[in-house]
Amino acid sequence: MSVDIAVIDYGMGNLRSVSKAIEHVAPAATVAVTSDPAVIAAAGRVVFPGQGAARDCMREIDARGLRQAIVDAARSKPFLGICMGMQVLFEHSEEGDTACLGILPGSVQRFPHEAMHDGRGNKLKVPHMGWNNVHQVVPHPLWAGIEEGARFYFVHSYFVQPASPEVIAGFSHYPFPFTCAVASANMFAVQFHPEKSQNAGLTLLGNFVTWNPGASETACDMSGAACA
Repeated sequence: MSVDIAVIDYGMGNLRSVSKAIEHVAPAATVAVTSDPAVIAAAGRVVFPGQGAARDCMREIDARGLRQAIVDAARSKPFLGICMGMQVLFEHSEEGDTACLGILPGSVQRFPHEAMHDGRGNKLKVPHMGWNNVHQVVPHPLWAGIEEGARFYFVHSYFVQPASPEVIAGFSHYPFPFTCAVASANMFAVQFHPEKSQNAGLTLLGNFVTWNPGASETACDMSGAACA
């Protein structure tokens, strides 16, 4: 089975919302929600959503034989990670002391209890839930048409700490700056939920389904210079 866009199903994602949002921005594309490694391998693009706990996520990925399919897709074709699908791309999560996929160097940490207060001393809740501004670090094609500081919808208690700052594509504040988007070659991943983020989220998904990583991407200086 060959599809244009595979949405990876490992039993822990808001898959219907994600697939419906993609179908909305790409009505001519064939979109499959799948746990079949062969379908993922044959797809033109791959979306890796997720929610829940890191340990449960990794257990389900391995139980369904999806680890290598995810790693191969993240290294070879346009790939979008969402929420937990961003976090487990890294090496290790504090949540359940979990070894993750290790595609990107870095770790996942919980919002620290002692830091969770605003400028007036008011306690901030964890999980970080609701709308927040996203600040763009690099001029990536997936940011096209999205205003700097646009608001996206978040639900999470943990955040990624990349070991390589050059992969950071966006950040938000809660209450300190934290990485909420990463980019590396053909891979882009976000902590927020584009499928729940109205126009900005649909724009990002639309950009993803037309994104063509390749020669033009290599001309981008990921330190922040504009793409050639």
